[in-house]
Amino acid sequence: MGIKTRLTILSFLQFFIWGSWLISIFGYLTSTLHFTPIQAGSIFTTLGIASLFMPAILGIIADKWVNAERIFGMSHLIGAICLIAASFVKDPVMMFWVMLLNSMFYMPTIALSNSISYRLLVEEGVDVRKAFPPIRVWGTIGFIVALWIVDLTKLSATPFQFYLAATGAIALGVFSFTLPPCPPDKETSTKSLISSMGLDAFVLFKNSRMAVFFIFSLLIGAVLQVSNMYAESFIGSFGDNPLNKGAFVVEHSKIIISFSQISETIFILTIPYFLKRFGIKMVMILSMLAWVLRFGLFGLVEDPHSMTQVSLLFMSMIVYGMAFDFFNISGSLFVERETHPKIRASAQGLFMMMTNGLGTILGSTVSSWIITKNTIGNTIDWTTTWFIFAAYALVLVVFFALLFNYKHFPEEEMDGLSSRH
Repeated sequence: MGIKTRLTILSFLQFFIWGSWLISIFGYLTSTLHFTPIQAGSIFTTLGIASLFMPAILGIIADKWVNAERIFGMSHLIGAICLIAASFVKDPVMMFWVMLLNSMFYMPTIALSNSISYRLLVEEGVDVRKAFPPIRVWGTIGFIVALWIVDLTKLSATPFQFYLAATGAIALGVFSFTLPPCPPDKETSTKSLISSMGLDAFVLFKNSRMAVFFIFSLLIGAVLQVSNMYAESFIGSFGDNPLNKGAFVVEHSKIIISFSQISETIFILTIPYFLKRFGIKMVMILSMLAWVLRFGLFGLVEDPHSMTQVSLLFMSMIVYGMAFDFFNISGSLFVERETHPKIRASAQGLFMMMTNGLGTILGSTVSSWIITKNTIGNTIDWTTTWFIFAAYALVLVVFFALLFNYKHFPEEEMDGLSSRH
């Protein structure tokens, strides 16, 4: 089996695990276990808390002492144990700690999977820039497949979604030990915890443009968790009305949501063109406007039997690809291009900390509070809630456009990332 095929399997299983529970867990916690929105939302903060420090810690272990593929495999096997344990938990406090432990071992594997792939491809003499994107796309496909399985087998309201995720984690954990060895790199073995976490990149805040960029990275990062937490519960809530029973949108909400990930695979291919043609500022603005549309279109959907409103729902799924990719991938490229080589890795760590760490915590906490304020009895006023989120994204657009100073040079945008240094 060639290395590209093996890394494709790795990428597929990596995100299959996440897709098995990430979208459906909020509905399971609130509908089946009857957690409050704030209690359920706290589970999503575990992703952010773990992202603040665990990728750096496991990264240093892989850099200095233990083969990366072994750390990767053990992390997934420990995660599988946590996911199985979560299937038995019915107490919100205990669920928080179990899922925090799971996040502590899952979130670092996202970065580790990339570094393992880069290293093995380079050792094979393969052009990483050409070979890695098609491999990474299979991660999105794995996420979609997991969503479809959860949907078609009706696992979303049951703890069996954790068993599905654990099965993928065990398979990937065992498979990891069959990969070519990735021993510690002597050149990176001296990297400190401070550097790995991106803390030495805080010097970038002295640059007003980079400071604005990182602050808005946090604020936009908060928006992503809103979508992950509530999209499936929102669509599924139409089933509370007996008249909507049997509607395709209600019965197969996760299949509907999977079109968001399908959209990702399309928009990711357009990023080079948009960056070269319009520059990072406009691309980021387009991302924020896409979030406005994502939430605003959700707010307009009230009847799952109306073809017009179902069309609006699908439009919301389509714009998700632009909202997600144009921010995450373009932002990472911007950091790569604008920072000095000596702190470039740290700057990427800071970008991840602001988005997946602090942004996730902010988004989970504030959105749970908003949901609670818009809940009457057991019914959530989704229309008002989505319009609040859309208004938030629109405010970000206005202030980002005013505060982020950037002059676009088309001939430089995608050519020679380190040419300025």
